[in-house]
Amino acid sequence: MTFKNEYLSASRLKRYAQCPKSFELHYVKGEPSAFNPATTFGSVLHAALERVYRLIVEMKLIGRFPEEQLIAFFEEEWAKATLNDFASFQEGVKILRAYVCENPLVDYTTILGIEQEFRLTVDGFEVRGFIDRADRIDAETVLITDYKSNRAIFSREEIDQDLQLSIYAMAARTLWPWAKKVRLSFYLLRHGFRMETARSDEDLAATRRYVAMLGRASEQSTEYEARLNENCNWCDHRMQCPVYHRALLGKVENVCHDEKDLAAVAREREEVAKLAKALYARKEALERILKKQIENVGELKLGGMVYGLSKTTQVSYPVAPTLALLHEHITCIDDEKIEEHVLAIDKAAVDALVKQEAKANEGDEYSREYARMFKAQLDAISTKTYSPRFVAHAERKTEVSP
Repeated sequence: MTFKNEYLSASRLKRYAQCPKSFELHYVKGEPSAFNPATTFGSVLHAALERVYRLIVEMKLIGRFPEEQLIAFFEEEWAKATLNDFASFQEGVKILRAYVCENPLVDYTTILGIEQEFRLTVDGFEVRGFIDRADRIDAETVLITDYKSNRAIFSREEIDQDLQLSIYAMAARTLWPWAKKVRLSFYLLRHGFRMETARSDEDLAATRRYVAMLGRASEQSTEYEARLNENCNWCDHRMQCPVYHRALLGKVENVCHDEKDLAAVAREREEVAKLAKALYARKEALERILKKQIENVGELKLGGMVYGLSKTTQVSYPVAPTLALLHEHITCIDDEKIEEHVLAIDKAAVDALVKQEAKANEGDEYSREYARMFKAQLDAISTKTYSPRFVAHAERKTEVSP
């Protein structure tokens, strides 16, 4: 039976590009998705924001953001979802309150769309989707906002090449033809800031070709290949994927038996790299589960292992006073080159420069005392933050004396 896409969307196309097997299980065979707490958590945040912005438009609000109503909507959406983790609930409230701090004022007159639906035709395919929010910035500019609840921060290259934002740019030109400029953004809810990009006419022409190509490929496939990657652990069909199961067992199909055969070496290297990504992602997911339990009940002893949390210390320095001290005390390099060494002013860069100064004056008793005083001054202006780090070690067996 030939598969035909009822329609295309950014999520469908991304799924096929990332892993055709996941696309087959989800869309071709219609297999039910496994419950994903992270995805559900993100959906709850999205729903709360959608509801509060609809309220802002309905009530014609201008002024302070209705923060408590946003939190009330979050609580209602949380209750409807199948989530029960108190730590995640607290995190959700914290994320939304931080969002209000970053966006304290609202003006209903600037809001063009909330969960704005669109339908486009691309080379015979219908492309559908919903834009989280669209705002009129001025008489010729529209700002598209897509909320993201993931922990990772996107790179500049990722947002400049993101397919979802490219499709939104095409939709915006159809929905708001008066707009000469379309600004595209991901609002990173966990981090409290917006990442922006834009698309040129050439970019959108390439997007149209890519969308049509993926649409045809997804219909013409006779075998849907599973592609191991670091996102496999989050796939809603991972438990149905034999390739993922083999990866968890660490099985390598293309073992190189002759190290002089560079083509075989390369094949095994690429397979091992894919396995390593999938296994590392799985390891992190399992550690998160254990970490939550440790936070609730303390140290865990399971299967001969002891799992706990240790403190990691991060030290940061305020830019202006740190540079002032460095310019005053550092003599081993030219004054104007100090910024090159510690432009980001992190602990490693500062420590390296202090060590370099100490080495330049090695053997001088006064200089050693001077260096200790200088380091104390740096420590005094630094800021220390502590975060828990997951640790695991084998349980020590107590020997019983005869």
